[in-house]
This record gives sequence, C-alpha cells and structure tokens, in this order.
Amino acid sequence: MGVPRSSEAESGGGKGRRGRNTLHATAICAPATPDRAIAAATAPESAPTEPAPEAAVPQTGDTNLTLLHRIGTADPTSLDDYRAHGGYTALRRAFALGPAAVIREVTDAGLVGRGGAAFPTGRKWQATAAQPDHPHYLVCNADESEPGTFKDRVLMEGDPFALVEAMTIAAYATGAHRGYLYLRGEYPRALARLTHAIEQARTRGLLGDDVLGQGYAFDIEIRRGAGAYICGEETALFNSIEGRRGEPRSKPPFPVEKGLFGKPTVENNVETLVNVLPILTMGAEAYAAIGTPTSTGPKLFCVSGTVARPGVYELPFGATLGELLALAGVRDNLRAVLLGGAAGGFVRPDELDIPLTFEGTREAGTTLGSGVVMAFDDTVPLPRLLLRIAEFFRDESCGQCVPCRVGTVRQEEALHRIADRTGAAAADDIALLREVGRAMRDASICGLGQTAWNAVESAIDRLGAYE
Repeated sequence: MGVPRSSEAESGGGKGRRGRNTLHATAICAPATPDRAIAAATAPESAPTEPAPEAAVPQTGDTNLTLLHRIGTADPTSLDDYRAHGGYTALRRAFALGPAAVIREVTDAGLVGRGGAAFPTGRKWQATAAQPDHPHYLVCNADESEPGTFKDRVLMEGDPFALVEAMTIAAYATGAHRGYLYLRGEYPRALARLTHAIEQARTRGLLGDDVLGQGYAFDIEIRRGAGAYICGEETALFNSIEGRRGEPRSKPPFPVEKGLFGKPTVENNVETLVNVLPILTMGAEAYAAIGTPTSTGPKLFCVSGTVARPGVYELPFGATLGELLALAGVRDNLRAVLLGGAAGGFVRPDELDIPLTFEGTREAGTTLGSGVVMAFDDTVPLPRLLLRIAEFFRDESCGQCVPCRVGTVRQEEALHRIADRTGAAAADDIALLREVGRAMRDASICGLGQTAWNAVESAIDRLGAYE
C-alpha cells in the first residue's frame, strides 16, 4: 500500500510550523508495488489511511501472547488504558526490589539481546552499574534498519508506553538518569506515539525528577536517525547522537566503560527492553521456563515474502522454522528462506525442522539474527536477489575500514559479472567472492563488513545458486 497520511492527533494538529495546513506522509507499508510507491511519493494526500499496528500482528487476540498482548486490545495513546492492562506493574516491582535485585532477576531469566548479537542483558547491565564514573547513560536502539525487520516498529506504534516503562526500569537498574531513544527516521507514527507517551508519562509523574514518588530522576530524549544502517552498531549510534559521523569506534574500551559522551552506557534494542516487563511481573523463574534452557523467553519474528499472512509473530524459543511458516501460510514451490535479514543466511526448504533458537540455528550453520524470516518461491531470481543484497551493503558501508569499503564493492562487481552465468563460467568469480568474503569477515571493524558475505556464501553453498 502507499504512503498514508498521519491523523491530526498524531502529527501535532492540522497546522504546520509555519502556520499552514499540512498533511504528513508516513512510511510505506509493505507490500508496496513500484507504481503505488511512486504514486505515494508524488501525491501523498491521495494515499489511503495507514493500517493500525495490529494489522501487522496476525496473532492479535491470542491470550497466550506475552510481548504483543496489548497490541490491538489497549489504546496506544491512553496511559490509563495501558495501566488498566497491567502497565507500570513492572516498574513498581522494580522499585520494591532495588537496582541490584532487578539486575539479578534479568540475569536469572536468561535474557539475551534480541538485536542479533545475543549478549546476556544482565551482564551488560551489571557491568554498567558497577562503573564508578558518572553519569551513566541508557540508549535504546530503535533504528531497526536490518532489511525485513519491523517488529520494533509494531511495538513502538502499538504499545509505546511499554517501551517508556522498560527504559525507566533499565535506567533505574544501571544508575542512569538520562535515556536516549534513537529512532529510525522513517517511522513518523512511532515518533508521534512515543512523543505523546513520554509527555504523558512526564505529566503523570512517571518520568522526571521524582518517578512514582521514589526520589529517582529519569527522563527520555528522542533522537532521530537519518537512515544509516551502520548506526545500528552501538558505537556508531553513539557517534550519531553526539553529532559525529556515524561510524564504529574501536573496542576496547567497551560502551559499559566509555560509551555515549565518553561515559558508561548501556544500549539495548526495543524488543530486548520490552522483555524486561514480563520478567519482573511473572518472575525470572517463570520467564525462564518459556523457550529452551539456553534460549529463554518469547521471541518476535518478522515473516515476509511469499507467505499468505506476513507480519510479526510471537513464539517461544524452540519452535521450528516450519511451524512458524505454517502459521504464516507458506506458499507452494518454496525455493529458500532467508534467516536474519541481509546479514543472515539462506536455508533450503528441506531444512524447515531447524529449531528457532540461537544454538539451533548456529548448529545448522546459519543465524537467527534479529528474527527476520523471508520466504522465496521459485519465481524469485536468486542471482538478482543476491546482487540486491550486495548493492545494499556497498551503499551502507561507512567506508572507515578497507576490508569493508573495498570488499563490498568487489563483491557487487563479481555478482554483476555472474548474474546470468552458471557452472564453469562463474567459477573464477565465485573463487574471488570467497577470498573477498573471508577478508571482510576476518578484518572488518564491525558487523556490517563481517556479515556482508553471509547471504551470498549460503546461497552458493546451500542453494547452489550458480550451479
């Protein structure tokens, strides 16, 4: 569908900053055809109304949902409705426990980062809280720029108060009094919803100098990203907030020691933070009972491609890829499934029994990443798809390090040459791709260069893309 316009309530009213009547276009909602995308860009006033966030959640109404249970049932613009659906219960328990006990609960629950790195959240929080240097900062990574990912958008648009509450808990546990929410610039409705939620929380004493009358001060500032994939890397994100060029910093020192503005900083993405709420409301033991012993809790998956019901799905860790695709309605003639987005890897249609856990996908030689699951049938020209992935990484490389700056260009050039070749005609360029890919993986500064070859490698080795 096209680029719809925001309602007056969400765009700040009908008057623009210069006093004119303005209509603000929002981001394109997939799937969008080229014709509709062009029409939406040239005539946004004629675009249809943007679907509600729950339209992207096929499981809406399922009483077993943990992270998505308020989407479609609670008014995302009403603080009172949020509280009526269990909101701010977790923050009150956090204050009752104290910072150290909150960190212990998160650690015992086994929560790990949901952005792809899967680093233990409790360890990160503990390392930041223990730093003697002050002030401490909290940063929420809401940039969500991995192709095929849209779960954080749904959470922010459909349950914005949950993120505000979760950020407050994380800041309290780590000794931070200032939080920065780094929001993807193409999410105007999320911006409107979160701005409103922060203002409401501040007005009602849930943010500010004395949160819930507990003598704890915390506030949140929204910073908008400008569309750089590299700013999904935490230190590049810090540079962007500081007004610098968005490129990764060398480590060590790590962000828990010297992060934003050179101070101890804890950084988590939206899904990771929202998981803190059920941990505190149900308890670490009950939360850890969801999923598997090594991958605990629920996980959000962004399913798209040739499926009947694309959207965000919530499943416990341990469900198989086949079970997830069955929920989404996978179509006939499945050719491949891309796990983890552009930085992930392909699997074959005979590998749908892969368990969706960090260890299960690792053992299968692929990655879970941020939860992207893109299905492709046999009508999709695989070489062209790989070329598009290579073009994406070439465009998004920050250029700081040679392996990535040069490697992404050489990878794209080789894929251009063999776009319509197979067998012996492609052999030399495939050998070059392997050499370039190893160099990027081994020597790049950050994850962009280290993963830029993953999808291409898996397509060659698992799918026989150029045989």
